[in-house]
Amino acid sequence: MRSSQISPRKSPLHILVSNDDGIDAPGIFALVTSLKKIGNVTVVAPERQQSAVGHAITMNHPIRVKEYFHNGEFFGYAVDGTPADCVKIAIRSILKRKPDIVVSGINHGTNTAISVIYSGTVSAATEATLMKVPSLAISLATFTTPDFRYAAKFSMTMVKAVLGNGLPQGTLLNVNVPPISEQNIRGVKITRMGKSTWNDTFEARRDPANKEYFWLTGDLEVQDTEEDIDQVAVMNKFVSVTPIHYDLTNYDMLDELQKWKLKKSV
Repeated sequence: MRSSQISPRKSPLHILVSNDDGIDAPGIFALVTSLKKIGNVTVVAPERQQSAVGHAITMNHPIRVKEYFHNGEFFGYAVDGTPADCVKIAIRSILKRKPDIVVSGINHGTNTAISVIYSGTVSAATEATLMKVPSLAISLATFTTPDFRYAAKFSMTMVKAVLGNGLPQGTLLNVNVPPISEQNIRGVKITRMGKSTWNDTFEARRDPANKEYFWLTGDLEVQDTEEDIDQVAVMNKFVSVTPIHYDLTNYDMLDELQKWKLKKSV
Protein backbone atom coordinates (compact mmCIF):
# COMPACT_ATOMS: atom_id res chain seq x y z
CA MET A 1 0.00 0.00 0.00
CA ARG A 2 1.39 3.37 -0.97
CA SER A 3 0.89 6.14 1.55
CA SER A 4 1.74 9.35 -0.29
CA GLN A 5 0.64 9.98 -3.85
CA ILE A 6 0.70 13.41 -5.43
CA SER A 7 -2.69 14.92 -6.16
CA PRO A 8 -3.76 18.45 -7.11
CA ARG A 9 -3.05 20.63 -4.08
CA LYS A 10 -5.50 23.08 -2.63
CA SER A 11 -2.76 24.38 -0.34
CA PRO A 12 1.03 24.72 -0.61
CA LEU A 13 3.29 21.79 0.17
CA HIS A 14 3.97 21.69 3.92
CA ILE A 15 7.25 20.17 5.11
CA LEU A 16 8.17 19.45 8.73
CA VAL A 17 11.92 19.51 9.38
CA SER A 18 13.74 18.12 12.40
CA ASN A 19 17.17 16.69 13.22
CA ASP A 20 19.33 15.39 16.06
CA ASP A 21 22.23 17.86 15.86
CA GLY A 22 20.12 20.64 17.36
CA ILE A 23 18.15 23.55 15.98
CA ASP A 24 21.29 25.69 15.70
CA ALA A 25 23.21 23.15 13.57
CA PRO A 26 24.41 24.35 10.14
CA GLY A 27 22.97 21.25 8.47
CA ILE A 28 19.39 22.14 9.36
CA PHE A 29 19.85 25.71 8.12
CA ALA A 30 21.08 24.43 4.76
CA LEU A 31 18.19 21.97 4.53
CA VAL A 32 15.52 24.54 5.37
CA THR A 33 16.94 27.10 2.94
CA SER A 34 16.73 24.53 0.17
CA LEU A 35 13.29 23.13 0.99
CA LYS A 36 11.72 26.59 1.21
CA LYS A 37 12.14 26.73 -2.59
CA ILE A 38 9.48 24.02 -3.00
CA GLY A 39 7.11 24.52 -0.06
CA ASN A 40 6.31 25.91 3.36
CA VAL A 41 8.66 24.65 6.06
CA THR A 42 8.10 24.31 9.79
CA VAL A 43 11.12 23.51 11.95
CA VAL A 44 10.69 21.64 15.22
CA ALA A 45 14.06 20.41 16.45
CA PRO A 46 15.95 19.71 19.68
CA GLU A 47 17.28 22.79 21.40
CA ARG A 48 20.65 21.08 21.84
CA GLN A 49 22.71 18.17 20.50
CA GLN A 50 20.85 14.84 20.63
CA SER A 51 23.02 12.59 18.46
CA ALA A 52 22.86 8.83 19.08
CA VAL A 53 19.82 8.98 21.37
CA GLY A 54 17.98 6.56 19.08
CA HIS A 55 14.19 6.53 19.38
CA ALA A 56 14.06 7.71 22.98
CA ILE A 57 11.02 9.71 24.07
CA THR A 58 10.58 11.88 27.15
CA MET A 59 8.23 10.58 29.83
CA ASN A 60 9.52 11.66 33.24
CA HIS A 61 9.79 15.42 32.98
CA PRO A 62 7.99 18.24 31.15
CA ILE A 63 8.81 18.97 27.52
CA ARG A 64 9.37 22.68 26.99
CA VAL A 65 9.01 24.36 23.59
CA LYS A 66 10.20 27.85 22.75
CA GLU A 67 10.50 29.94 19.63
CA TYR A 68 13.97 30.04 18.11
CA PHE A 69 15.30 33.00 16.12
CA HIS A 70 18.21 33.00 13.69
CA ASN A 71 19.76 36.34 12.71
CA GLY A 72 16.79 38.09 14.27
CA GLU A 73 14.19 36.15 12.26
CA PHE A 74 11.87 33.40 13.48
CA PHE A 75 13.32 30.06 12.41
CA GLY A 76 11.32 27.42 14.26
CA TYR A 77 10.58 25.75 17.58
CA ALA A 78 13.29 24.51 19.91
CA VAL A 79 12.24 21.50 21.97
CA ASP A 80 13.77 20.40 25.27
CA GLY A 81 13.59 16.77 24.18
CA THR A 82 14.66 14.10 21.72
CA PRO A 83 14.25 14.01 17.94
CA ALA A 84 11.30 11.61 18.29
CA ASP A 85 9.76 14.01 20.82
CA CYS A 86 10.09 16.82 18.29
CA VAL A 87 8.16 15.05 15.55
CA LYS A 88 5.55 13.73 17.94
CA ILE A 89 4.84 17.08 19.60
CA ALA A 90 4.96 18.93 16.27
CA ILE A 91 2.27 16.77 14.70
CA ARG A 92 0.14 16.36 17.82
CA SER A 93 0.33 19.85 19.32
CA ILE A 94 2.14 22.53 17.28
CA LEU A 95 0.94 22.13 13.70
CA LYS A 96 -2.64 22.84 12.68
CA ARG A 97 -2.62 19.88 10.27
CA LYS A 98 -0.34 16.99 9.47
CA PRO A 99 2.61 17.88 7.24
CA ASP A 100 2.80 16.39 3.78
CA ILE A 101 6.25 15.01 4.55
CA VAL A 102 8.87 15.00 7.31
CA VAL A 103 12.55 15.51 6.49
CA SER A 104 15.14 14.88 9.19
CA GLY A 105 18.67 16.26 8.80
CA ILE A 106 20.97 17.20 7.36
CA ASN A 107 22.93 15.09 9.80
CA HIS A 108 26.60 15.92 10.31
CA GLY A 109 28.03 12.42 9.92
CA THR A 110 27.12 9.16 8.26
CA ASN A 111 24.04 7.13 9.18
CA THR A 112 24.79 3.82 7.55
CA ALA A 113 24.98 0.22 8.79
CA ILE A 114 24.65 -0.14 12.59
CA SER A 115 24.57 3.66 13.04
CA VAL A 116 20.95 3.54 11.87
CA ILE A 117 20.00 1.87 15.17
CA TYR A 118 21.52 4.67 17.25
CA SER A 119 20.62 7.61 15.04
CA GLY A 120 18.32 10.31 16.34
CA THR A 121 18.12 11.64 12.78
CA VAL A 122 16.68 8.36 11.51
CA SER A 123 14.46 8.03 14.58
CA ALA A 124 12.82 11.39 13.91
CA ALA A 125 11.88 10.13 10.45
CA THR A 126 10.78 6.79 11.91
CA GLU A 127 8.45 8.57 14.33
CA ALA A 128 6.82 10.25 11.36
CA THR A 129 6.12 6.86 9.77
CA LEU A 130 4.50 5.74 13.02
CA MET A 131 2.21 8.74 12.67
CA LYS A 132 1.48 7.82 9.03
CA VAL A 133 3.42 10.70 7.50
CA PRO A 134 5.93 9.92 4.71
CA SER A 135 9.47 10.76 5.70
CA LEU A 136 13.14 10.64 4.88
CA ALA A 137 16.37 11.07 6.79
CA ILE A 138 19.34 12.70 5.08
CA SER A 139 22.96 12.69 6.24
CA LEU A 140 26.27 14.02 4.98
CA ALA A 141 28.87 11.28 5.43
CA THR A 142 31.62 13.22 7.17
CA PHE A 143 32.52 14.00 10.76
CA THR A 144 34.90 16.80 9.82
CA THR A 145 34.31 20.15 8.09
CA PRO A 146 31.08 19.73 6.11
CA ASP A 147 29.77 21.34 2.92
CA PHE A 148 26.01 20.79 3.02
CA ARG A 149 25.19 22.43 -0.31
CA TYR A 150 24.76 19.36 -2.49
CA ALA A 151 23.00 17.35 0.23
CA ALA A 152 20.55 20.24 0.66
CA LYS A 153 19.97 20.41 -3.08
CA PHE A 154 19.44 16.66 -3.34
CA SER A 155 16.91 16.80 -0.49
CA MET A 156 14.53 18.63 -2.85
CA THR A 157 14.86 15.80 -5.37
CA MET A 158 14.05 13.26 -2.66
CA VAL A 159 11.01 15.14 -1.39
CA LYS A 160 9.57 15.35 -4.89
CA ALA A 161 10.31 11.65 -5.48
CA VAL A 162 8.65 10.52 -2.25
CA LEU A 163 5.53 12.59 -2.84
CA GLY A 164 5.39 11.62 -6.48
CA ASN A 165 5.80 7.88 -6.00
CA GLY A 166 4.60 7.19 -2.48
CA LEU A 167 6.04 4.92 0.19
CA PRO A 168 4.66 1.77 1.81
CA GLN A 169 3.18 2.56 5.19
CA GLY A 170 5.82 2.32 7.90
CA THR A 171 8.74 2.73 5.48
CA LEU A 172 11.12 5.69 5.28
CA LEU A 173 14.09 6.46 3.06
CA ASN A 174 17.51 6.76 4.66
CA VAL A 175 19.74 8.92 2.45
CA ASN A 176 23.51 9.28 2.84
CA VAL A 177 25.43 11.75 0.67
CA PRO A 178 29.20 11.51 0.09
CA PRO A 179 31.12 14.57 1.35
CA ILE A 180 32.37 15.58 -2.08
CA SER A 181 31.48 18.20 -4.68
CA GLU A 182 28.44 17.64 -6.89
CA GLN A 183 30.52 17.12 -10.02
CA ASN A 184 32.33 14.23 -8.33
CA ILE A 185 29.12 12.40 -7.31
CA ARG A 186 28.94 9.28 -9.49
CA GLY A 187 25.18 8.80 -9.18
CA VAL A 188 22.50 7.39 -6.88
CA LYS A 189 22.40 3.78 -5.67
CA ILE A 190 19.44 1.99 -4.10
CA THR A 191 21.06 0.17 -1.22
CA ARG A 192 20.70 -2.23 1.67
CA MET A 193 21.65 -1.51 5.27
CA GLY A 194 25.15 -2.86 5.88
CA LYS A 195 26.48 -4.94 8.76
CA SER A 196 29.49 -2.79 9.60
CA THR A 197 29.84 -2.02 13.31
CA TRP A 198 31.70 0.46 15.47
CA ASN A 199 34.95 -0.54 17.14
CA ASP A 200 34.15 1.25 20.38
CA THR A 201 36.81 2.45 22.79
CA PHE A 202 36.17 4.06 26.16
CA GLU A 203 39.07 6.39 26.72
CA ALA A 204 39.87 6.97 30.40
CA ARG A 205 40.41 10.64 31.28
CA ARG A 206 40.69 12.82 34.38
CA ASP A 207 38.58 15.85 35.22
CA PRO A 208 39.94 19.00 36.98
CA ALA A 209 39.23 17.33 40.34
CA ASN A 210 41.38 14.35 39.22
CA LYS A 211 38.38 12.05 39.13
CA GLU A 212 38.30 9.46 36.38
CA TYR A 213 35.69 9.51 33.63
CA PHE A 214 35.33 7.79 30.27
CA TRP A 215 34.86 9.22 26.77
CA LEU A 216 33.46 7.09 23.97
CA THR A 217 35.54 7.01 20.79
CA GLY A 218 35.92 4.52 17.95
CA ASP A 219 35.91 3.87 14.24
CA LEU A 220 33.42 2.21 11.91
CA GLU A 221 34.81 -1.15 10.84
CA VAL A 222 33.56 -1.69 7.30
CA GLN A 223 32.70 -5.39 6.99
CA ASP A 224 30.76 -5.23 3.72
CA THR A 225 32.03 -5.38 0.15
CA GLU A 226 28.87 -5.60 -1.98
CA GLU A 227 28.25 -2.52 -4.09
CA ASP A 228 24.59 -2.27 -3.04
CA ILE A 229 25.45 -1.81 0.66
CA ASP A 230 24.89 1.72 2.04
CA GLN A 231 28.37 2.34 3.44
CA VAL A 232 30.11 0.84 0.38
CA ALA A 233 28.05 2.96 -2.00
CA VAL A 234 29.00 6.15 -0.16
CA MET A 235 32.66 5.15 -0.12
CA ASN A 236 32.39 4.66 -3.89
CA LYS A 237 31.05 8.22 -4.31
CA PHE A 238 27.38 7.32 -4.79
CA VAL A 239 24.42 8.78 -2.92
CA SER A 240 22.94 5.90 -0.94
CA VAL A 241 19.14 5.58 -0.66
CA THR A 242 17.95 2.78 1.62
CA PRO A 243 14.30 1.91 2.36
CA ILE A 244 13.99 0.95 6.04
CA HIS A 245 11.13 0.25 8.44
CA TYR A 246 10.53 -0.32 12.12
CA ASP A 247 9.36 -3.93 11.89
CA LEU A 248 12.27 -5.74 13.57
CA THR A 249 10.75 -9.21 13.29
CA ASN A 250 13.12 -11.93 12.05
CA TYR A 251 10.62 -13.71 9.82
CA ASP A 252 13.09 -16.47 8.94
CA MET A 253 13.14 -17.43 12.63
CA LEU A 254 9.36 -17.80 13.10
CA ASP A 255 9.11 -21.36 11.80
CA GLU A 256 12.24 -22.37 13.69
CA LEU A 257 10.78 -21.07 16.96
CA GLN A 258 7.65 -23.14 16.39
CA LYS A 259 9.87 -26.23 16.51
CA TRP A 260 11.02 -25.30 20.01
CA LYS A 261 7.53 -26.20 21.34
CA LEU A 262 7.76 -23.58 24.05
CA LYS A 263 5.39 -23.88 27.01
CA LYS A 264 4.29 -21.34 29.60
CA SER A 265 6.28 -23.12 32.30
CA VAL A 266 8.92 -25.81 32.62
